[in-house]
Amino acid sequence: MSALTVEQLKGKKVGVCVSGGLDSKTVCKRLVEDGVSVLAFSADLGQPDESDINNVRDRMSTCGVETIIVDLKAQMAEGCYEIIKCQARYDGGYWNTTGIGRIVTCHGLVTAMQAKGMDVLSHGATGRGNDQMRFERYTNVLAPSMLVYAPWRDPGLLKEFPGRSEMAAYLATFGIEAFVGPKKKYSTDANLSGLSHEAEDLESVETPMLIVDPEMGVWPSVAPDKMEEVLLEFVGARCTSINGKPMSPLEAIKEANVIGGRNGIGISHALENRIIGTKSRGVYEAPGMELIGRALEYVYQAVLDRRATTLFWQMSKLISDQVYDGRWFDPATRAARAAVDELTQHATGKVKVGAYKGNLFFIGLSDVPNSLYNEADSSMEASDGLNPVSSQGFAEVQSVEARSLALAGQTPPSLFSLSEAPAEKAPKKAKR
Repeated sequence: MSALTVEQLKGKKVGVCVSGGLDSKTVCKRLVEDGVSVLAFSADLGQPDESDINNVRDRMSTCGVETIIVDLKAQMAEGCYEIIKCQARYDGGYWNTTGIGRIVTCHGLVTAMQAKGMDVLSHGATGRGNDQMRFERYTNVLAPSMLVYAPWRDPGLLKEFPGRSEMAAYLATFGIEAFVGPKKKYSTDANLSGLSHEAEDLESVETPMLIVDPEMGVWPSVAPDKMEEVLLEFVGARCTSINGKPMSPLEAIKEANVIGGRNGIGISHALENRIIGTKSRGVYEAPGMELIGRALEYVYQAVLDRRATTLFWQMSKLISDQVYDGRWFDPATRAARAAVDELTQHATGKVKVGAYKGNLFFIGLSDVPNSLYNEADSSMEASDGLNPVSSQGFAEVQSVEARSLALAGQTPPSLFSLSEAPAEKAPKKAKR
């Protein structure tokens, strides 16, 4: 199936996902001038780089289109909690902030577009990145009959607007202000959970990540010289209070962003594997996700047994990849999330951590009613816990298999080499 073109949109109602920037203005104005019925939609995800989301409506009005702002901050906060519960980090260990943002955006805007009778969803993602696949897949899943128009995969528009200067010149012919400004060092995508910086100067791996000017906090080198202690309370793997103050998910993420940000927490770098098979470089900020997520991990360490821990991290990896790939609603993702819900239902307790110059230090764990940790059992000193003598039987059972491997000649011939050493013959099997 070939991609939609501008000519094929005539007679259809097109909902355009907009940010109010140069690309959004250009696409909307170009469609309006071609006689297409256009309605713009923008998601309020609690973007830290947008002081007033209503400015998007004002900026888009100059193109002759109405913009509907869809408030998705509460849904975005829930999304953050789901990612934290699943510990869904992607390549390089960064939090899956853009991935969860697209889930919330697509669900919210597709729903709003359906309510307005839109036939087509138009997005501004490039033809080389992940977001085009996410917008396409989520639209297909949530509204199978809705078409998708990707202007930056439309050969006609690509030829007409090869760069930002051509877009600005086009808008100028209609008296629409479009300040291109100096070339940016990188581009930024933002939502409540964090920021993703990529492209431009960051495309060269010889460019240090330090060219990024953090917007949600500071670099660790300029963070305060004093450790800040933070107390977080969890009930069923959900953060319910910070420093003794009960909070909603939205309030907690905002507060954690402030605390983590001022201490240089949650800035990371990755050369990640994109959906389409290429590599991408990014610098990420997620101070609140890192603060709450790492604290929750300490509770998991207390309540999950060894096999549950192994299963949890397997599910975590699967969910992280699915979020990244735009497969949140797939059966595999739902099944894995159900497993995580089962495994983490007892993750209740209080964690105190110390935030200091980009690091989080464990200070204390308390009020964990389902903890498997028993200090007496773990002690190296005499205690009323596990009787060390009773370990003899377990050691003897383990030795049966170990000796069998050795007597069968299946043990390694040397300390590190995996190849067979020509030296000695395998010992004769003993009678058992």
